[in-house]
Amino acid sequence: MASYVPRRLGAGLVTLLIMTVIIFALVRLVGDPAHLMLPPEATEADRELFRRQLGLDGPLLLQYRDYLLALGRGDLGQSFRFSAPALDVVLHRLGPSLILTGAAMAFAAVLGVTLGILSAVRPGGPADQAARLFSALGQAAPPFFFSLLFIRLFAVELRLVPTSGYGTLSHLVLPTLALGWYSAAGLMRLTRANLMDVLASEYVKMARAKGIPEHVVLLKHALRNVALPLVTFAASQFGILLGGAVSVEAVFAWPGFGSLIVEAISQLDYPVVQAAVVVSVVLFIAINLAVDLLYAVLDPRIRYGS
Repeated sequence: MASYVPRRLGAGLVTLLIMTVIIFALVRLVGDPAHLMLPPEATEADRELFRRQLGLDGPLLLQYRDYLLALGRGDLGQSFRFSAPALDVVLHRLGPSLILTGAAMAFAAVLGVTLGILSAVRPGGPADQAARLFSALGQAAPPFFFSLLFIRLFAVELRLVPTSGYGTLSHLVLPTLALGWYSAAGLMRLTRANLMDVLASEYVKMARAKGIPEHVVLLKHALRNVALPLVTFAASQFGILLGGAVSVEAVFAWPGFGSLIVEAISQLDYPVVQAAVVVSVVLFIAINLAVDLLYAVLDPRIRYGS
């Protein structure tokens, strides 16, 4: 374990370096901020001065070298649009996205695993049929569709929660449901499939033959053996939810991370886009490392050697 963590961190740094190269090149292919941010009557000399002030006048290799040196110091540049450190702009908008993604993941885990258990315990029964219908509907439509559906039902018709906004728990309800629905359906299917296999195994039959209560068999023996695939799926879904929250944030006017990236790309705000990618990669590396370490806690047989 002592050597495994540094190796994973080293691989993560290589991944981060590759992503900086890709995003550094891509954002400069999108367009020139001098043409977007300066008025139409600006002369070419004005644009050249503007590029020089932003450090965009030199060769790309030199620009990338300067970017890496600044990144090593923790400086991700100044936002062209906000005239503030790009990292501060990104972190300010990351908080609301993490709140939304965390709430959506918690909702998906509770609902998906619960329905998966009910479905696996009595296959073919009413609970199984309802859970499978929920799963089919949940994975058949994108979060954008559920966003509009929930607004119409819960906000417009029933008037239970606000249609959009940010700041209170009531504002969090509809975005959480819309964003977490797809992951809940996936978790339900995965829980059901894995749990049915485990419940049909010989050691579960032996536990039942010994007279162990059914709830103990389910919680202690069966669920513990399906925990690893569920954790893996949930970790991957967290990253997907964080990156895919753009449409939900747009519908509910949620001031999050995804909408910031879209705005930064449309405004050709290079530093903010680059900072957003760096923060995303670091976050995903941390999540994956945490999941790997959690494996050893869930299954003592797992040991990361040298």
